[in-house]
Amino acid sequence: MRWNGQELDATDTDALPGLEHLSGLVRSVTTPEFAGMTFHEVLARSALNHVPQTSAMPFDWTVNPYRGCTHACVYCFARGTHEYLDLDAGRDFDSQVVVKVNVAEVLRRELSRGSWQHEHVALGTNTDPYQRAEGRYRLMPGIISALTDSGTPFSILTKGTMLRRDLPLIKDAAGTVDISLAMSIAVFDDALQHSIEPGTPTTNARLETVRAATDADFAVTAFLMPILPHLTDSIPSLDDALRRIRDAGAARVVFGALHLRPGVKPWFQQWLAREHPELLSSYRALYPGAATQAPKAYRAWLAKRVRPLVRRYGLDGRLEEEQPRFTAPRPGPVIRTGRRPAVDAGTTRLF
Repeated sequence: MRWNGQELDATDTDALPGLEHLSGLVRSVTTPEFAGMTFHEVLARSALNHVPQTSAMPFDWTVNPYRGCTHACVYCFARGTHEYLDLDAGRDFDSQVVVKVNVAEVLRRELSRGSWQHEHVALGTNTDPYQRAEGRYRLMPGIISALTDSGTPFSILTKGTMLRRDLPLIKDAAGTVDISLAMSIAVFDDALQHSIEPGTPTTNARLETVRAATDADFAVTAFLMPILPHLTDSIPSLDDALRRIRDAGAARVVFGALHLRPGVKPWFQQWLAREHPELLSSYRALYPGAATQAPKAYRAWLAKRVRPLVRRYGLDGRLEEEQPRFTAPRPGPVIRTGRRPAVDAGTTRLF
């Protein structure tokens, strides 16, 4: 094991570009358990992130205990955020992970302020809070406890089966605050999943986690996204995915086509050229130039394919862009999110 930068705000001459003066850097850690990866442990100055009003996201507040992600999903929309550290959006995003080791303590202080309005907080909207590193750092239990103790409703979106570790804690918390759980499962072909999401748990393991959360009395949402043009958008592929989602006990499904944001597109195109060169011209036509979304016509075509299958399997389903916006809860008793639908007209939810 190698440790760098033992002093706060110390300059590490061996650090990667952009990390020499990373505020709050405690140390950089490599370990055989995570071969080829480096974890940069920092003391965060803030935990709550306010989402800009111009954002299309349906929530206003997030907490992200990690920057970078060992899931290494080729299509991950958050890749571009690593460039703010002068790291690349490709290999560095997968292998150079910033860990906010004091995030729970900072969050607890921020939530105790009199100005905090107990608005919904979304977890897992940038990088995954249950990526493999969470097994080492165990940041989520403290985050969950801080949100619960302050009476703050929250949601968790993850691809990580480590969610099961915290289900007893989350179930207890659901007696006090409104909680929503969602599992992202985009690829149901094992070979393709291993190629495009090499650091994630298997599809079956994620479906088993949906079942475990359902058995814990949560109405779980499955995120069937991104749907990949020419790879996972056939009717047999979609039918298989939705059937398995239903069989796992999910109550809802959110679906949407692949996004290729700045910083992501070059990395995705490298993967496509290596694994499916026959599709390069098709993808260039669907995502020309600086385009980040598939054309509206393709998205409408995809919705027409998915909606009948959603109905066939008795799921509550909607397109990504149809998600309602979270609003601040009205004063009054907290309503638990479980198998029952929410009845508080003052609160909308993403999941």
